[in-house]
Amino acid sequence: MMDNKLKNHIRAFGMSGYLVTDELRSVEEQFNIELGHILSGSEQQEAQYYPQFEQSVRAEAALMSQHYELFYCLETSIRKLISDTLADDSGPKWWESQRVPEKIRSDVLSRIQREVDSGITRRSDNEIDYTTFGELSVIITGNWEIFGAIFSSRRAVERVMSSLNLLRGPIAHCCPITEDEVDRLNLTVKDWFRTMA
Repeated sequence: MMDNKLKNHIRAFGMSGYLVTDELRSVEEQFNIELGHILSGSEQQEAQYYPQFEQSVRAEAALMSQHYELFYCLETSIRKLISDTLADDSGPKWWESQRVPEKIRSDVLSRIQREVDSGITRRSDNEIDYTTFGELSVIITGNWEIFGAIFSSRRAVERVMSSLNLLRGPIAHCCPITEDEVDRLNLTVKDWFRTMA
């Protein structure tokens, strides 16, 4: 049978753990951050399957995730820039206007229909979210009279968007990229921001 001193130590240890967890939760709420001390439902599910993958694949995925995150932010911000700029110029129905080439609108409708036909949840209600990187470039350069006020050079935008499109492929299709390509990605992202006037 446990003596009282040992029981008190165990109780104190448990209470300390509870207090630390409570403090961490308060910090997360105050600063709107995730410290990772509690597994969410998706993390619990991930923990169930994740260990079944080889350690080298998991390490590679962790490394690649930062590049995916960068592209996610960049592509989302480019779509928002295009949407906001064209909405300011042509109103909320800018997508249906001549600002977007008919071929792009048609291809986007096909992609949306493919999702609907497959029975999966649509990724977005905004058509621009179905455009490719190359199509985003066409929309910007095709409306240069508007975007010329934002960017310093049409040719630079075309070059940078083309490079980003090439660099995006391995990241979007779960292939590792070499150290040189990581450097190229970082420089190209810097170039993107440099093209802005």
